[in-house]
Amino acid sequence: MDILFNYFIFPGFLFSAFVGLIAGWIDRKVTARIQWRVGPPWYQNFVDIVKLLGKETIVPEGARVTFLFAPYFGLLSASLVATILGLAVRLPDTGFSADLIVVIYLLTIPAISLIIGASSSRNPLASLGASREMKLVLGYELPFILAIITVIIKSSGAIKLGEIISHQSAYGSNIASFSGAMAFIVGLFCMQAKLGFVPFDIAEAEQEIMAGALIEYSGLPLAIFKLTKAILLYTIPLFLVVLFWGNGLSPIALICKYVALLVIIILIKNTNPRLRIDQAMRFFWGPVTILSIIAVILASLGR
Repeated sequence: MDILFNYFIFPGFLFSAFVGLIAGWIDRKVTARIQWRVGPPWYQNFVDIVKLLGKETIVPEGARVTFLFAPYFGLLSASLVATILGLAVRLPDTGFSADLIVVIYLLTIPAISLIIGASSSRNPLASLGASREMKLVLGYELPFILAIITVIIKSSGAIKLGEIISHQSAYGSNIASFSGAMAFIVGLFCMQAKLGFVPFDIAEAEQEIMAGALIEYSGLPLAIFKLTKAILLYTIPLFLVVLFWGNGLSPIALICKYVALLVIIILIKNTNPRLRIDQAMRFFWGPVTILSIIAVILASLGR
């Protein structure tokens, strides 16, 4: 019963979905005010999900069976990440060995599910979106993993989230060092790309390829993709907080740190144009990867 409660209620699916949808509303509201618009009411994202659940699911002719199954894998993996992170924050001494590695793998599944689902639709625009998403994953995963390796080095080789939090509680946050701050900057850029937000919303570029990878989705599958993205808006910033800002994670402090990252996400989203996929690849494989390598070297030197 405890496992079911943790996964489905708190800190898993329902809690993470609620926080993610509220965070998405804050993003939409702030963006609207910047553009001199009023913006939607707080419940708009919830209404959008409910409306999609009542819409007909249209399957393209010739689509493979993975077209319908792909969204569920992304939702399950995002919910699992929310559960693992939530338990690590609440009870750092619990958890299982190498849960950090499991979280890294699980965070790649939503992007993979999007790629598989779009490729299964046999729509040329969806295939183009899937191709862009695949290249983007290849671009940001390397510096993202190097940033996490920096944290592992600074945490005396710990690959368990609870041990990383405990180490920061004893010796201070990782972000307070040169290598930790550099790795944190790398993590911010990779977080923006994992969320599919500007300037890295290349796979769903509405002005270029309509909805891109999601162009053929409707009804329940589209609602699941939207809900997965909302959960990721909660889990990925929380993951960065745990890795780099993990000391003093009281409820108030945790909320303040999460909101700070949410503000950064919104600022980046509203102050940058969309990059082309080649520009994004050069950016991640160039300065971002170099910065992450320097962070790893400095962490090895104790800086």
